This record gives sequence, C-alpha cells and structure tokens, in this order.
Amino acid sequence: MFALAGWSGFFVMAVELLSGRVLAPSFGNSIYVWGAVITVFMLALAVGYLAGGQISLFSPSLRRLGLLLIAAGLATLPVVFFGNAALDWIFDRVADPRYGSLLASGLLFFVPTAISGAVSPYAVRLLVSSLHGSGKSAGLLYFVSTFGSAAGTILTSFYLVLLFEVNTILLGLMTVSMALGLLAVLRRESAP
Repeated sequence: MFALAGWSGFFVMAVELLSGRVLAPSFGNSIYVWGAVITVFMLALAVGYLAGGQISLFSPSLRRLGLLLIAAGLATLPVVFFGNAALDWIFDRVADPRYGSLLASGLLFFVPTAISGAVSPYAVRLLVSSLHGSGKSAGLLYFVSTFGSAAGTILTSFYLVLLFEVNTILLGLMTVSMALGLLAVLRRESAP
C-alpha cells in the first residue's frame, strides 16, 4: 500500500514537471504557463482526494486501489498520442496564452492527476483498522506519498529529462503505474 501511494506521488510530480515541456512549444514557458499547470494539478488533486475518500466507502480493496493506478496510467496515454494535435487545435483557437495554456493543461492533465489524487485517501482507508491508530497510519502514508513526490520531482528534473525524450518518460511512467496496479490487482488479499 505504501509503495503504491509513494509511486502515485512520484507519478504526479513527474507528469507535472513534464507538462511544462509538453506545453512549451505551443505556449512558451512563462509564469502564465506554470500558473496554469499548477492550478490544474492542484484542482485535479483536490477533486481526486475527495473522490478517493468517497469511493473508499464502498467495498475498499487492494484490487480496486490497483485499478486506480492502472486508470491513471491509461488516462495519460492521450498526452503522448494526441497531445500535439490538441495543443495545435487550442493554440489556433485561443489567442491569449494564459487561457490557452490553462485549457490545454486541463484537457491533457486533469483526469490522470485526479485519478492519481484518489490513491492516497483510498489507501488510508485500507490501512485504517481502528480509530486509535488512524492518525498514525494516515500520517505515515502521506509521508510516503509526499516523499515519492519529492523523488519524482528531483529524478525527473535532474536526470530523466537529460536522458530521455518527454514521451519516452511519460510512457515509462505509465508502464510502471500499470505494472504496479496489475500487481495489486493480482495480489491475493488476506482476510480481515
């Protein structure tokens, strides 16, 4: 569970950093673009946290947590396959780069980020077996998730972008998410 939450944090921050590179050819790399990216990611995470908490109320399982990781990976595929076409379409129709980059960020990155945001609150629900230890479990899980975010930020910005093309990195991130999700789906859960 902790590994899945840590990976989800890594995934979100790596994709967020790469989103700037994805948008740059069409909208530049200004503060407007980064303001749009950060806004979309923060709103998507907020929606994901809320949704993850809600869906954790109905038959929570490690299998379903794995499905969230798989869904986040699959939801990122359009960035690789249709991202350039979507950016060109938006660029031709929205003259102001502030709103163009906001629309592009939302279109390409909102859904995978919202799904990823659902992972940690869902995992908290799976970890908590009693109210007595709930705060400790939630704190540890959010520590691991945030540590994963920091690792995703530093590894992506300092190393991965120097070694690979953006789409290659995105495909690698999606592959790891789907592989971890599949392992969670296939793992036999122990009885409560």
